[in-house]
Amino acid sequence: MIFAIISGVLLIVLVSMVPPGFFTWLWDRLNVFATVFLGIFIEAVPYLLLGTLASGLVEVFLDRDQMSRWISHRPVAAAVGGAFMGMVFPVCECGVVPLTRRLFSKGLPLPAGISFLLAAPVLNPIVVFSTAAAFGWGNMLFWRMGISLVIAIVVGLVFSVERDPAQILRPVLTLSHDHDHSPAAHSSIVEKFRQAFLVTADEFFEMGRYLILGSMLAAGLQTFIPQSALLAIGSGPVLSILVMLALAIVLSICSTVDAFVALGFMGTFSFGSVLSFLVFGPMVDIKSVIMYLQVFRRRPVTYLVAIPFMMSLLAGVIFNTFQP
Repeated sequence: MIFAIISGVLLIVLVSMVPPGFFTWLWDRLNVFATVFLGIFIEAVPYLLLGTLASGLVEVFLDRDQMSRWISHRPVAAAVGGAFMGMVFPVCECGVVPLTRRLFSKGLPLPAGISFLLAAPVLNPIVVFSTAAAFGWGNMLFWRMGISLVIAIVVGLVFSVERDPAQILRPVLTLSHDHDHSPAAHSSIVEKFRQAFLVTADEFFEMGRYLILGSMLAAGLQTFIPQSALLAIGSGPVLSILVMLALAIVLSICSTVDAFVALGFMGTFSFGSVLSFLVFGPMVDIKSVIMYLQVFRRRPVTYLVAIPFMMSLLAGVIFNTFQP
């Protein structure tokens, strides 16, 4: 009873110290937070579902022998092949993570998986057409695809120096033990699809919680850090690129629609800074980094963030210097 009285008194004292209008401001911010969070989450969920569905189909219908025949284990060929795989799978940065993890478990070489992870969110057909719809079939589209392809291959080659994947990948996470996801050779096509859907459900709920956490962090940053504070300092040839790279991380926009957001910056920011935003954003943002940590150890994730950041920055500086 005494503790409750003391707590009540302290609460009254703290409330009395709050500036006038604070609770109104806080309520408005919480409304903005909820709106931004739902926008990011609802935008990303369909592509996470698409990626986990592809993961389930890969688990059931693809075996290691097929993977070995399709993808070379030579570092350069594996990195290039993995990057071009991104043109086949219509997955964004959310859906590509569970799919890549499943491909690793099926024997995909490490450089191929890294290149695919970084290239697929930009090179997939949906993103290509959305970028063309925003900017036309011109320089922005071709440079976005070309630079993204180069960065993905380079990062894949960097990771190829590690011969032991166990030093890069986290131990395989055990999914639900309630279902057997290894179909017998004589299983019917209906049974195989049923097992693929079970894998899809397991991975969707496993990766979905990290998508929620990443979406909450991105929404919090957008809500409580004014974007005007970043935009106000983005006027220099290098500083503007750094601002756009920071926005790419903070906004955490799905790569299927980020071109239309970037189009709104064209009147304020240089070609190089907007291009850097379009290249770096699909590779690294808050929610994707959190999901990377479920596949890779912490140190490799640092490289997955730092190398694309530096190469995107360099590309933006080159364009701002030679194409103001």
